Amino acid sequence: MRPRNQIARERLEAVLSRKAPISAPDLAEALDLSTATLRRVLDEQPGNILAAGNARRRRYALRRSLRGDARPLPLYAIDPEGRATDAGSLSLIRPQGTHLMLDIEAWPVPEESRDGWWDGLPYALQDMRPQGYMGRLFARTHSEKLQVDPDPQKWSDDDALVVMSREGHDLTGNLILGEAAITQWQAQHAHLAAPLRPSETGLRYAQLAEEAIATGTAGSSAAGEFPKFTALRDIKTAQTPHVIVKFSGVESSSTVERWSDLLVCEHLALEALRGLNGIDVAASRIVQHAGRTFMESERFDRHGLWGRSPLVSLMTLDASFIGTGTADWTVLATRLATLGLLTPEQVQQIACLWWFGRLIANTDMHNGNLSFRPHGVLSLAPAYDMLPMMYAPLPGGELPRRDFAPVAPRPEQRTPWLAAAPAALAFWRSAASDTRISSRFRSICTDNSQRLEDMASRMR
Repeated sequence: MRPRNQIARERLEAVLSRKAPISAPDLAEALDLSTATLRRVLDEQPGNILAAGNARRRRYALRRSLRGDARPLPLYAIDPEGRATDAGSLSLIRPQGTHLMLDIEAWPVPEESRDGWWDGLPYALQDMRPQGYMGRLFARTHSEKLQVDPDPQKWSDDDALVVMSREGHDLTGNLILGEAAITQWQAQHAHLAAPLRPSETGLRYAQLAEEAIATGTAGSSAAGEFPKFTALRDIKTAQTPHVIVKFSGVESSSTVERWSDLLVCEHLALEALRGLNGIDVAASRIVQHAGRTFMESERFDRHGLWGRSPLVSLMTLDASFIGTGTADWTVLATRLATLGLLTPEQVQQIACLWWFGRLIANTDMHNGNLSFRPHGVLSLAPAYDMLPMMYAPLPGGELPRRDFAPVAPRPEQRTPWLAAAPAALAFWRSAASDTRISSRFRSICTDNSQRLEDMASRMR
């Protein structure tokens, strides 16, 4: 008859494969051992067992391989001065999930993950997944090489980790995962193209637009549905040369004309937002060349040529800390404040942003379009992706026939509504007079400014 300890050793991996992370008392009970005997058994095991947490919080898990490699993935953070620092290591565990100790001085951590255990990917990595227009093109181009599905929405967490760790040197935020990706980042220092001079920006943007349509852009995780690319351009007053550039089509059609109008509107909306209740906005400008309209937005997660800062979306925060699934920014901001992650002033800023978007007919205010800078708590990142998407062409290319009807606030929402209305009215008026916008859409903007002005006068 085999000794009980030998049976326990043989069953250990099977139990950990089903129940990890698991406490010592629960693991001892599953193996029919005393806790003291279990600790001796664990001490005899090779390094494929991971332990984390102090005293009664200590849990155990079996490491899991990623494409046959069970070694932890090193994580690096790039600071605003462009220096890479050690940010921990990511381990995959059985039967699912990961382990990563986030720096709590930088990242708020949910109570259930304070010892580093995560049911899936750590939330700090979620917004790094390639997504949107650029993510789809990247996946289509590199799926065979990386052995992942051409559709990034079908990727498992493991697929996303493969992509991040092998090609993720220029993703959203300041984190870089894996040795291959950090090596790519280091290689950029020797091979990075010089930022575009003002005189060559239009021509080069036209070329980059053609390349983006044809092949996609490696490493990008900028979300959204407008076609876009990333670039470096040299403007002396800019915080960084790094920009994301959205662009319209080149054909002469009402559909392309409308997309061009909306790009100009996005720039004007951000300008109208400046100074509203202390809200910061992404720096932007319009470039028109070769029949295309380009809307250039400075990356606020980049500083100078090499510096970076962390970023996390409201969508990821909701999934990690709240779990409501609602798309109402005001509700989520209030919940985050309850958790001590936002101040009352920030909640009011978000309410103003929310109402500004509604009052400029932005029907695409999903939770990926609001982001925060983590630093133990959260601060609101600059506003972006604000435009009247109610007027976006329909999937078949037809222009929608919709009338703008400003929404009146409930009594408790009156203050942010009244704060946002003048900025929204300034937007409609500027769009109505901007000759970069088609006469047809300028007429719509004129009508909308009158509708909003009428409602604002009734609210005073």
